[in-house]
Amino acid sequence: MLLYIVNIIAPVFLVIAAGYLAARQQLFSAAMIDALMRFALLIAVPCLLFRAIAQMDLGAAFDWRLLLAFLGAAGLCFALVGLLAHKFFARPPGEAVAVGFTGLFSNLVLLGLPISARAWNEDQIAPLYALVSVHAPFCYLLGISTMEWLRSDGRSWSETTVVVVKAMFRNSLMIGIGLGFLANFSGIALPVVVVDAVDLLARAALPIALFALGGALTRYRFSERLAEVGMVSAVSLLLHPLLTLLFCTLLGVEPALTALIVLMAAMPSGLNGYLFASLYQRGQGTAASVVLLATLLAVLSLSVWLWWLTATLPVG
Repeated sequence: MLLYIVNIIAPVFLVIAAGYLAARQQLFSAAMIDALMRFALLIAVPCLLFRAIAQMDLGAAFDWRLLLAFLGAAGLCFALVGLLAHKFFARPPGEAVAVGFTGLFSNLVLLGLPISARAWNEDQIAPLYALVSVHAPFCYLLGISTMEWLRSDGRSWSETTVVVVKAMFRNSLMIGIGLGFLANFSGIALPVVVVDAVDLLARAALPIALFALGGALTRYRFSERLAEVGMVSAVSLLLHPLLTLLFCTLLGVEPALTALIVLMAAMPSGLNGYLFASLYQRGQGTAASVVLLATLLAVLSLSVWLWWLTATLPVG
C-alpha cells in the first residue's frame, strides 16, 4: 500500500520540486517560468478541459450531490477562515475576506486533476471535470460578492457585476470549459486533425503546469503570521475534506464517488488565493504564505488521505 501511495503522489511533487530547483538555481528565469505558466493556463489546460468536457456524459458526470458536498464544504471553510481571521487575528473585514478566499479556493487544476488521474482510472474521473467547470465561477462569485459587500471603498453592485462577467468571459479556463460544453451539446464532430492537435496540447498541460508551479513557489516567503497561515492550511487540508466526507455521507453518495470528491477537497490552496488577494491589495503576504505552506504540507496530508480513501472507500 505504501509503495502504491508513493507511486501516485511522488511523481507529481517531484515535477514541482524540479521546477522549484530549476528556478532557484536560475536555470529558468522568472520570465521563463511565467511563460510556461501562461502557456499552461492560457492554452494547454483549456485544451485539456475542452477535450474532457466535450467527451463527457453530462448526465452521469454532473451529480448535484457531489457538487453540493464539495462546494458547500468550501463555502463553510471560507466563512470560518474569514471569521477567525477577523476575530482572532485582528484582520479588517476586507483582509479577512482575502484570507478566507485562500481557504475557499482549492488547487484542483494543477494538483487535483494530475493526482486524481494517477489515483483512479481515467474513465472514472468525469465528475471531477464537472466539478472543475463550476469551481472557479462559484469561488470568485462568492469571494467578490462578499468583498464588495463588506468593504467601504468598493464599487457599486452593477459595476461589480460587469467586472465579474467580463473576467469570466476573458478567463481562458472558462473559455475552454464553455467551448467544451458547446461541442458536447451540439454533437458536432471535429476534424480528426483538430482533435489530434488538441490532444497533443492537452497532454502537455499538467506536466508543464506542475513544473511552472514549482518555479512560481520560489517567489513566496513565509510571513510573520505563521499561526494564521497554519490555521488556513489546516482548514484547507483537513477540515474541507472532512466536511465534504460528512456531506457525502448525509447525502447518500456512493463510496466510490465519495472517494473521488474527498480527495479533491483535500487539495491545498491554489494560486488563485494569492491572485484574489493581489486583486484587492489585501492580505497578499498571508495568501502567498498559505500557498507555499499548504503545498508543502500536502505531500504528507494527501498521502494520508489517499491511503485512507483507498483502504475504506475503494473506487474499484
